[in-house]
Parts: sequence; C-alpha cells; structure tokens
Amino acid sequence: MLSLLIPGECFTAAEAHWTDKMDNIRDLKYQAIPPDSPYVTPHRMTFIQNGKLKYWDFLQVHDIVVVIIYNTTRKKLILVRQFRPAVYHGQLKSANVDFNDIDFEKYPPSMGITIELCAGLIDKKGLSKKEIAREEILEECGYDVSLDQIEEIFEFNSNVQSSSGKQTLFYCEVTDEQKVSEGGGIQNEIIDVVELSIEEVSEKMGLGTCHNTPASSMLGILWFLSFKAPQLCN
Repeated sequence: MLSLLIPGECFTAAEAHWTDKMDNIRDLKYQAIPPDSPYVTPHRMTFIQNGKLKYWDFLQVHDIVVVIIYNTTRKKLILVRQFRPAVYHGQLKSANVDFNDIDFEKYPPSMGITIELCAGLIDKKGLSKKEIAREEILEECGYDVSLDQIEEIFEFNSNVQSSSGKQTLFYCEVTDEQKVSEGGGIQNEIIDVVELSIEEVSEKMGLGTCHNTPASSMLGILWFLSFKAPQLCN
C-alpha cells in the first residue's frame, strides 16, 4: 500500500519507474535572495491602524493554478511527486540541523519530496488561468486536454501571513486516449507522475499521513472526495 507519510521512502515496487534523479542532491548552499529574483520579492508595508504605526513583512509571489486530475479510464487521481527545497528546509529546521553542515545520511533529501496536485505559476503573459492549467496538465502529467474539460472551482489565498499569492483550483477529467507523453515537466524540472485510487487517497487522508502534501493539494483532494468521488463511485 502506498504511503504519503515520508515521500521517497515508503513506495511499493509498482513505483519502480520513478527516477533516481529526484533526491540526487549535492552542494546545497544558502544564499540571500537576489533583488532581481523572478519568483519572489520581499516587501515591508507600513501603515497606521487605529492611530498606531504598524509594519508587516511579506513576500510578493506569483499566483498559482492547481489542478485536480482524475483519469476516468483507470479510475485514478493523477498527482505529481517532486523535490521541494522549501519543504526540505522546513524539515531541517524542525530537526534543528545546522544548515551549513547537513548530514545527508541522517537527513536525506527525500525528506523534501512531496506528493501534490498538478500546479504551475501564473507567469505567462497573454494566457488565461485556464490556458495555463491546460499547459501544466500536459507538461507535468502528459495529458492533452481541451479547455472545456477544465472546470474552475474557486480561488483562495494560499498564505495570508507571509505572502501575497492567490491560488485557483481547477478540476479536469482525462482518459487514457488523451495521454500523449510521460509528463515529467519541462527544462530542468524533475517530476514523477503518481496515480492513486479514490480508496487509497481517502484512506491516507483519513489517517492523516500526508505530511509533505501542501495545503492547497489537501484542500483540492478533500473537495474531490466530497463533491466528485461520491458520483464517480456509484
């Protein structure tokens, strides 16, 4: 049985196709964020509230699309597996590890591997959110779908404390006939496709073992289990 507890360490032989490149991490270093970073911009906002001067530090980030993908041919949810540096950092911080002297044997990079829904940055001018979602479905998971197959669910703030980003959740049903590639991302991305039945996902959500699964994916999966799975299981 597949476990989401510690991604990268608890998978069955059925997942043997996953790449060994995923946790092949070395020369890990920490640096200050450059002022021209295309991904995040730190800000300090000052304001007077009820007569008192206040300030708040946060990161300006890109908005994101998140897609729940369900393969109706095989009756499987389609997710992705990838290394997330911020997640690995969080694991190291929780263990009080010296960031300049990491014991990779004791704290392997697999601790930073997540299982999550297909997602991507809204950073392409001229494309709608739905068009970007379509591209991500193709690039990450290998399915070529039409725009009318993609249903927008809702938009939400992903982090109201430390970032300004919004996320938009979509739902898309696919078939084996629409599978045109293995997916895996583009350029330097290393992404594996994960397929889980409704029963597997429901069991793992109930056990609370999705430790490395981001909140947006948890929200999307719970929405799917509440509003789509009952119809699909009939």
